Amino acid sequence: MDRRDLLRAFGAAAAFTMLPSTAEAAWASVAATPDTGALGALTAADAAALGALADTWFPRTDTPSATDVGVVAWIDVVVKEYYSDAERKQLDDGLAAIDALMKGGSVPGPAYSPAANAALFEMLEKRPRSDMAARGYWRLKGLVVHGYFTSERVQKDVLKNEIMPGRYVGDAPHIVPSR
Repeated sequence: MDRRDLLRAFGAAAAFTMLPSTAEAAWASVAATPDTGALGALTAADAAALGALADTWFPRTDTPSATDVGVVAWIDVVVKEYYSDAERKQLDDGLAAIDALMKGGSVPGPAYSPAANAALFEMLEKRPRSDMAARGYWRLKGLVVHGYFTSERVQKDVLKNEIMPGRYVGDAPHIVPSR
């Protein structure tokens, strides 16, 4: 990956962070939905493939993996509730193109294994953005990065963000400057 692609990926992720209420609302929807395994916009096969790809980007180490924090469910909510029909179709086409590469023998190893995913990522990052699989790859990567870093678990346990830093002192004395 060259510097320009890295900046584009971070720029896409940063663009999503401009809409924190959307991310927060999507996470609230995930939390409010009972965990029945039912999906709204993604098929079970797409969700499994997306989970494998997401866990290659963010594997479980001393930090939670992407699937541990519920990124696939978050993406499902975003796609179902916030994407237009055209955007949903583009995502579906991108997932289908990635799946065709995985199952068509373009990538060595079992489909959606960590080694196959790494080889797929390397191949897609070299392709032009006009390629359907590459376009789907960059869209998915942006969604996964955004979902992972806006999840409550990552914010609190990994990044250790304090929403209200310091402590509240309700009866702090009011100091009037002298003249």
